[in-house]
This record gives sequence, structure tokens and C-alpha cells, in this order.
Amino acid sequence: MTKVIKIALASTVLLTSLSANDIIKGSGASFPYSVYQKWLKAYNKDTGIKVDYIKKGSSKGIKDASSRAVDFAGTDKPLSPKVLKKKGLYQFPGVVGAITMGYNLPGVSELKLSRKATVAIANGTAKYWDDAVIAKANADIKLPHEKLTFVHRADGSGTTYNFTYYLSKVSKKWRKTYGAKKSLNWPGDHHIGGKTNSGVAALLKQTKYSVGYIDYADAKNNDIAMATVENREHNFIKPTLKSFQTAAAKATLKPEKDFYAVIADPKGAESYPMVAATFILVPAEKPEMNKRVTKFYDWCYTNGQEIAKGLGFVPLPDSLTSKVRTYWENKGIK
Repeated sequence: MTKVIKIALASTVLLTSLSANDIIKGSGASFPYSVYQKWLKAYNKDTGIKVDYIKKGSSKGIKDASSRAVDFAGTDKPLSPKVLKKKGLYQFPGVVGAITMGYNLPGVSELKLSRKATVAIANGTAKYWDDAVIAKANADIKLPHEKLTFVHRADGSGTTYNFTYYLSKVSKKWRKTYGAKKSLNWPGDHHIGGKTNSGVAALLKQTKYSVGYIDYADAKNNDIAMATVENREHNFIKPTLKSFQTAAAKATLKPEKDFYAVIADPKGAESYPMVAATFILVPAEKPEMNKRVTKFYDWCYTNGQEIAKGLGFVPLPDSLTSKVRTYWENKGIK
């Protein structure tokens, strides 16, 4: 090998190394993946700074943050102040989104699911589409006598946590038997699992007579029908940005608790019931990198609202982002 080639190769390795080190690396929740992808591309175009985010699910995101495998991680299951302290992490909200009940029911485009029906589908007591608990809210639709397939997440997921948290609010029996978890052994023999929300979307599309919980963005992007669902005021609410915004306005996220809160099933006649905030975790001992991460999210709060809305996410209100910025300052990461 000539000296010139050696120098060229050394230069290539050096540039590759510098490029890799210069990227802000993140991983975790798939629920906000679509908005994060558009945000990081827009941020790169505007600033030249590269941010990478790999969807793995909330469980793996928490694990990556805890082991310092990434610069930041996403989780839809917020960590309590006690757990954050133990792991040496800070936490703040990224955006608010919604979980929908996607379905593949030939010939049916306006399905309604009551609170009881949603629980019955998840726990396996509703085995056929024309079961009385589903049919009651759909008197104007001839539901087929076909066995339904419930599609859920196969990996540890904050989407699952928020969905099962919602089920726990709706049903005391569910709360006592299963509770709110990132993953669980689903009851019944009517279910199949997919990895990440994209996996759930693929299964819903290819499985006739299926129904499952999935984030709004993945359902919308995959042209999956979404049910109108009953809220706590017993009104049937369509999954729309307006109904998500109404629900999100009821959320209470406090900096003194590291924004620890689950906002599912909020009050309000027009509130969509299955909403969820998604959160960012950063290691407490890396203030300089954290400042780069918070600078990215500060840009997103200011410049990414229309991107978020276009994907069906609810940008955080100014009253909340100002609290987040103060939280960053108090932690020395702004």
C-alpha cells in the first residue's frame, strides 16, 4: 500500500469518526417516531446539526438511557421522581399524541366502540364482531358473525402502558387483574402481537376482522380505519386533532415532579379519551451533551408545531414549554 493511499484511508477513518461523534443519538418509544423523524430532518436542514432516533419501544429506550447507550431516550411511560433519581436521569415531555382503536372490518367504515366494548375486546370476552357489547353502540350497522382478532404490541411499549392505564380507569376488574403495564400476557386466545406501532399497523392491514390499539399517526399513514370511542362523559368522540387538543388541555404536568403524570381518560365532554404524553430522558451527569439535546427540543417547541399538527400530534402549549425551559435551567442543561 502506498503512502498516499494510507493517508487517504486514515483521513476517511478520521472523518467517519468525527461524523459519528458529532451525531446526537436517541432511541426508544415508537409512539412519537413519525414526528421526531420530521423534526430531526427539519432541524438538520435549519442548523446542520444531526440528530438520530431509533424506534425500539419505551422499555428499550429506558434501558438505553439507564445504561448510557444513547444521548437521550424516548418513553411513553413516565418515570417517577424516585426512579429518575436512582437512575441518575432527568425527564421532560416532548409532545402529546393519541392512541386509536384501528380496525379491519370489511364493509364497515363508521365503527363505534363503547368503554365496555373496548375492555371486552382486550380481555377476550367479546369473541365475535356481532357480540352484544359491540353491537349495542352500532345499531345502524350489520356487524358480521366473524371471530375478531385483537392486535397488540409484542414488545415492551409505552403505548401498551397508556392503553392498559386507560383500561384500568374504565374497568375496576381490569385494574385489579392486570393493571397498567408496558407488556403483559394478554388474556384469551384471540390475539396476535406486532413489534413497534409499525408492526401493529402491518398486522391490522393484513388481518381481516382485526382490531387493535395503535398511535394515530401510524394508523393515519397506513390508511387504517379508526373507531369513534366513548369518553368518560359517555360521548362518542372521533379521533381528530381538535379532540386531542381538547383532551391535552386537561393535562397537569408539573416540573417539581419531573413532569411525572399519565393523562389518559381526561375530563371534558369533547375530550378524546386515549391521549398520552411522551417523554425524553437524559443522563444527569452529561450537562454539555444535554444542552445539545435540549437545544434540539427547544427548536422543536418553537418551530415544529405545524409538523406535529400535520401528523395528528398536539404541540405542548407555551405555558408548559416555559416550565420545561425553567426546569432545564434549574438542572443546568439549558
